[in-house]
Amino acid sequence: MNPARPSAKKLVSEYRKLRPAIRKRLGEFRPLHKAADEKIFSELCYCIFTANANALRCDEAVKELVRKDLLLKGTAGQIRPVIKGRVRFHNKKADYLVGARRLFRRGASIDIKCRLRADDIFKVREWLVENIKGFGYKEASHFLRNIGLGMDMAILDRHILKNLQNYGVIKRIPPSLGSRRVYLKVEEKMKAFSKKTGIPLEDMDLLLWAMQTGFVFK
Repeated sequence: MNPARPSAKKLVSEYRKLRPAIRKRLGEFRPLHKAADEKIFSELCYCIFTANANALRCDEAVKELVRKDLLLKGTAGQIRPVIKGRVRFHNKKADYLVGARRLFRRGASIDIKCRLRADDIFKVREWLVENIKGFGYKEASHFLRNIGLGMDMAILDRHILKNLQNYGVIKRIPPSLGSRRVYLKVEEKMKAFSKKTGIPLEDMDLLLWAMQTGFVFK
């Protein structure tokens, strides 16, 4: 016998409780695309790290790289021991970080804002997926949301997909979201669910995360 499907009404009720904290967090994200390029790059690295990894530990890893002055200057060999134990697949992800940094390097500095200037933010997402090694649609959407630009995008990680299945939004969890067609199809279903419940898409990820972990993060 299948377990009872959770009620969308209960989800809305939880949202009402958590809405102030969620809106406060989103308010902190909104101006970040105007921050220093180094800050924006640190968010990109965080989203590279979080694929199949613990968000809190990945955040610690980025902060430690910043503290040691390695985020913008460290070699992959210097970065690996710092993120080991915090970031899964730390060898590959150190390489991804260095590759992304090389992509945005302009002389002695980083220029990432030039790639964020577009009338269509979904085109920016496509560019990120095509050019940042370690980025799929989930990571690109996560990054853009975290800098205040991806508010109409779904961040389809494991906990979101599990909840979408529980609430009957999708029949089953896709074996892979590597396909653009599959990702966008699930994203559209999540948008419809967001509209149905009255919970903005930008709030939904933080809501489901908070219901699972007990706190609002990023």
